Amino acid sequence: MYDIEKLRRNFPHTSIYKDKSINAIFNAAKIESFLRDWIIRKKAGPDGKIADTDALSEYINRIIPKQDERGKLEDEARTDGETRPFLAKINISFNSNANYYCFELPNLGFPYGSTIIEDYVWERIKDELLKESGGWGLVKLGYMPPEENKKNGRFTLLDFKNFCPYTVSLEAYRKARANYDDPEEWMNVLLGAIDYCSDGFKRAGKLDSDTWLAKHTMLTRLLPFIQPRVNLIELAPQQTGKSYVFGKVGKYGWLAGGGSLSRAKLFLDMRPGAKTRGLVTFNDFVAIDEIKSISFSDDREMAGIFKGYMEDGFVNVGGKRVDGEAGIIFLGNIDVDDMDDERDMFRELPDIFRDSALLQRIHGFIPGKYIPALSPDMYMDGWALNTEYFTEIMHRLRSPAETMRYRALVEELVCVSGTEISGREQEAILRLCTAYMKLFFPHANMELIREQKFRQDFNKYCLQPAKRMQYTVLQQLRIINANEFRSKQMAAYSLRDK
Repeated sequence: MYDIEKLRRNFPHTSIYKDKSINAIFNAAKIESFLRDWIIRKKAGPDGKIADTDALSEYINRIIPKQDERGKLEDEARTDGETRPFLAKINISFNSNANYYCFELPNLGFPYGSTIIEDYVWERIKDELLKESGGWGLVKLGYMPPEENKKNGRFTLLDFKNFCPYTVSLEAYRKARANYDDPEEWMNVLLGAIDYCSDGFKRAGKLDSDTWLAKHTMLTRLLPFIQPRVNLIELAPQQTGKSYVFGKVGKYGWLAGGGSLSRAKLFLDMRPGAKTRGLVTFNDFVAIDEIKSISFSDDREMAGIFKGYMEDGFVNVGGKRVDGEAGIIFLGNIDVDDMDDERDMFRELPDIFRDSALLQRIHGFIPGKYIPALSPDMYMDGWALNTEYFTEIMHRLRSPAETMRYRALVEELVCVSGTEISGREQEAILRLCTAYMKLFFPHANMELIREQKFRQDFNKYCLQPAKRMQYTVLQQLRIINANEFRSKQMAAYSLRDK
């Protein structure tokens, strides 16, 4: 797996003990991994373990209200004047017509229209609210009754505290990564950060290369966490952890389940008096699950909006420009026997996902067939990197300055040649390589990339997987739209001469 003492030495304040039996308590309460790790860090003893599980359960019930407890919180705010502090995700919006800030608590059903942040509170807590905290923190609510003869009662925000208990330094993270000479050991550290034990990926009768591919593919799911506007699709067998990674690991993404999705939810609500911005405008990614059963109110409208946004990062809705940095991820289940580049893997999907113009805007296909069905021995049980810390690191690596820094290194490494070079294809592969470099080699610099060992590692961990992911997209395009893509060939991507 990896050297535990080395992990704790390099990450003394951001590694925690992940106990399977304790994690089961959090899983039963449907609590995200980053919230779990915050609570573990707060409640664990010097040995990293939690001794009193009854006290833990009581604390969880008190600090994280369930959605059906909204009425109880409303009554506390109205009757007592304030609620107890509780953990929640909060989004902020400025109501320019009424000249005040308002907020929503999406997990508890408090909408913008029923809230207000009074100016004296805003001035006191705005620095906390505007930090890159993913909107998660300790919240305390109050209530402002309606004025005479008006229906303008509002729930107020009385206090907010960012729950990040440590300073997040990218430079310290890079220095820690530089202490790992073997990229596979680092890959195992990353798996622990998202709750998986690398040893559990081994299967009887499988080669070491198969185990490596399974672990690498699992971590490929993190590319949208760490790189802006990465568009992916994963069609894989059930029970391989797709929903867990996209729905439970990070605080900056959004997993939308199957069923019905609207333009208003994803991009912009144009109803009079609403003008509420959609999920792509304030998340790092939006993962749309169970796409075999998804439906849209208007397929043609959504296809056009998806294509525009996935290409440019913005789209016009009702004459209003909507910008976002969120990647779009499509997830679905298919039988393992159908997982073949040479077969039509999209045949059971709705027509909107068989539109070749839409597929061209997908940067890569995640080969989920390489990930084994999850089993108990695949879950982390021991010291590992704190999930909340790791997702914060990935979020910060998405900044424009960091993205330009790593993209410059990739451009220095990768040579593109051929008689038929597609701009979309080239951008897809270079963008995926940039994301992979941030994930596996965050310590990279101009000096390091000239070393032969690094170049070999980059080729194995970044360039070749990126090429395979884009190749699968091209193969599906050839099947779905043979007239246009049958003769299409990929350009050649190789390492530049030193």
